[in-house]
Amino acid sequence: MTKHELDLNSPPSLVKRGLRIVPLGGLGEIGRNMTVFEHKGKLLIVDCGVLFPEETQPGVNVILPDFSYIRGRMQDVVAVVLTHGHEDHIGGVPYLLRERADIPVVGSELTLAFVSAKLEEHRITPKLQQVKEGQRRSFGPFDLEFLAVNHSIPDGLAVAIRTEAGLVLATGDFKMDQFPLDNRLTDLPGFARLGEEGVDLFMTDSTNAEVPGFTMTEEDIRPAIDSVFRTAPRRIIVSSFASHVHRIQQVIDASARHNRKVAFVGRSMVRNMAIAEKLGFLHVPKGLIVDVKALERMKDSQVTMICTGSQGEPMAALSRMANREHTIKIGEGDTVLLASSLIPGNENSIYRVINGLTRWGANVVHKGNAKVHVSGHASAGELVYCYNLVKPKNVMPIHGEWRHLKANAELAIRTGVPEAQVLVVEDGVVVDLVDGVAKIVGRVPAEIVLVDGMTVGGVASEEALADRVQLSNDGAVTILGILDTRTGALVEPVEFIARGFVQDNAWIQGATKSIDDALRAANKVKIVDGPELEEIFTQSVTRWMQRKYRRIPVITSVVVDA
Repeated sequence: MTKHELDLNSPPSLVKRGLRIVPLGGLGEIGRNMTVFEHKGKLLIVDCGVLFPEETQPGVNVILPDFSYIRGRMQDVVAVVLTHGHEDHIGGVPYLLRERADIPVVGSELTLAFVSAKLEEHRITPKLQQVKEGQRRSFGPFDLEFLAVNHSIPDGLAVAIRTEAGLVLATGDFKMDQFPLDNRLTDLPGFARLGEEGVDLFMTDSTNAEVPGFTMTEEDIRPAIDSVFRTAPRRIIVSSFASHVHRIQQVIDASARHNRKVAFVGRSMVRNMAIAEKLGFLHVPKGLIVDVKALERMKDSQVTMICTGSQGEPMAALSRMANREHTIKIGEGDTVLLASSLIPGNENSIYRVINGLTRWGANVVHKGNAKVHVSGHASAGELVYCYNLVKPKNVMPIHGEWRHLKANAELAIRTGVPEAQVLVVEDGVVVDLVDGVAKIVGRVPAEIVLVDGMTVGGVASEEALADRVQLSNDGAVTILGILDTRTGALVEPVEFIARGFVQDNAWIQGATKSIDDALRAANKVKIVDGPELEEIFTQSVTRWMQRKYRRIPVITSVVVDA
């Protein structure tokens, strides 16, 4: 069998003047973006985000990048640079700083404000270094230049990384909105200037690489949002990411135009919007924001609520409203506006929330039935424009699932980048930039790390998740037996305790018979002891239930001596 180019061994030592690039998250998935750059014995981290769990990961709070590659070298980390304030780029910072609290955290004003609030909850006092577009800063052997980029959150930055090995330009998440709400354009002249200098490696956002043309401007959705506010007969509940400042600005502006008061629902939403308003990134007319309790004294037609839960997160406000588990009860005539896109993998959760809201009488407006969302990521036309502007020697698509990375790579090749110098890699694959040439040289561990309550990794293993999924699908059965150790016989009939599985007389008789038959067969060979009997209980009932019911609950057998 031919060995695949991604079937790799550990990388060799980095050559003296080389630059090593190691993605630990964000490649092959949407989320937990993190890339490590190594040069002259020092490490620079760009972004450290989280990935949100899927339905197959019950009980998991968030998913982190795997820090094991750098865990023994934390003292070599010169800085962690954050491109913007979305959770998939900053959510892992508290867990990284648990490993070493004094790592300099570098970012723009709004990004650092968001991450500071998060770190305060974790009781971590960070070492912050604020930067803005146009500035250059050095951290160890890395000379960094920051450029403005437009995204769905204000104050985003691309970062140019200069080393003796060459110049790398990492875009972060970006688009080329020509009519941004904050009048802050992506610095295309800066991209062109770097292109003239010579970009040795271009690391570009891939999220929208499959989408042809150019991403719509934020202004294009204003008519659709206005239509919702003009026609909604009762309350309007808007769901968005807690950091999506541009979209929330649009909702606030529409509420002001249609004489509705606004209340933020959810701790993260309240916190982030207070920060954005204080720093001047969110503009709110005086008296427009009210406490959620004040809405009870107002007419439904004068109310707008902005909450989290646009991705169907089980504990977010909107999901709890859909399940009637929230103090805010959705009713006939309410309008729910989902003002975010569907992150791949979240579709089932989102549609479950939409169905739940519809059941209670809400009119749910979302991207599928109205133009109420515009992406924060560059589409294919914008990416091609950037490739022609930058003219990179090597390209490494970042931030996306495999299909996004491949589509981005094909765009780069069509603009003239040699196919051999377009590297499509996944988390853990090591790329070295030496003498202007980027090559795949090996692989390091980059597993998913699950945060389960207060536990990071360990208990929340893939095996534990498999058990949880099995419990949710098939339930659990506990079998209790009392053994006569002299004869190997049961003193009295076994007892069964079932959870999540219907237990009737026919089931008990069948399970008991399967145990009796297995025990008789075992005692013909030798007298069984307690541990052996527990194994007989488990195996015999498992086989019988699989044949009879096509189900395999989690079975726990307990045997005590008489």
